[in-house]
Amino acid sequence: MESAVPFIAMVIQQLAQVGLMVACKVVTSAGLTTFTFTFYSSFLSTLILIPLSFFLHRSALPPLWPTFLHGFFLLGVMGFLMQVLTLVGLLYSSPLLSTAILQLIPGFTFILAVILRMETFEYKSLSTVAKTIGTLVSIIGALVATLYKGPDVLVSPLNSILATPHFLNQPSAWVIGGLLTIISSLIASVFIISQAYVLKKYPAELIVMLFYSCGVTIICAFVSLITERELSSWIINSQSAILALMYSAVFGNVFQVSINSWCVKKRGPLFVVMFHPLGVVIAMAASLFMGETIHVGSLVGSAIIVLGFYSVVWGKAKEWKMEEKSVGPNNNNMPLLQDKADDPEVHL
Repeated sequence: MESAVPFIAMVIQQLAQVGLMVACKVVTSAGLTTFTFTFYSSFLSTLILIPLSFFLHRSALPPLWPTFLHGFFLLGVMGFLMQVLTLVGLLYSSPLLSTAILQLIPGFTFILAVILRMETFEYKSLSTVAKTIGTLVSIIGALVATLYKGPDVLVSPLNSILATPHFLNQPSAWVIGGLLTIISSLIASVFIISQAYVLKKYPAELIVMLFYSCGVTIICAFVSLITERELSSWIINSQSAILALMYSAVFGNVFQVSINSWCVKKRGPLFVVMFHPLGVVIAMAASLFMGETIHVGSLVGSAIIVLGFYSVVWGKAKEWKMEEKSVGPNNNNMPLLQDKADDPEVHL
């Protein structure tokens, strides 16, 4: 039974991630603006992380130098852009499309790592070929899902629970939503590489997440005060919006970081990333439950993205096995991106 706990934890984590997408879709469709939603969600996450992070790190808190604050601030800027673009993309498209496109993050991270010379591009290596082909296939799948909506293939028997404006039902809105999510995935890849670097210098994950969440809150508050001057933009009118905000605060940062970290320690990073395409299937079921329609483009594009995703993961798994054989199990000089580069989570 104990061996099944990591499997159960990752399934719950994927359910929570898709639930987060649905919660964001419900809140933004209900009228709460993107900036105010991001502010409230980040603020609540910060309140949760303050006691939790200092309680868990109180006995061995690394010294906090001023130079680290610059890194935390940059993480906050990237997190703000990432969250806002993801939310707007989600508003214009669907949880299924957003969840599928977020599987591009490992491929984008591989490209950036090669450009920054954090990974070597050995064109004769089978693992490099697999990661390269997987990245290209994933990008093609994302373009198919974004640019081709296609006819209906799965129509929900339920009435939609969302009040969707007419202009968001246009094909152009679907394309905009997909492109914004692709840009968000690219920023998320930069964020993962930057986060890996910061955590190597300051190995206290919850403290880093606390400063990241606090940075997003401050930046979003500043932007919101400029763009959202009407008092009505800050008022939460429905109980569902309050519940969705609380859900996003808990399951956006605290829960996902905890589950991911625990499963990585128990089974390794490959075990964690293997479960992420499960989110596409869950998102499809969630979309039908919300009364949305599944289109051919989303279905075909998602399938192509998942194939590319597993090709990248397979290539990375081959590299890890070769590294274990060459350096041995007790070597502490782990590559900078080994635990972080292939984690396609976007913490909203």
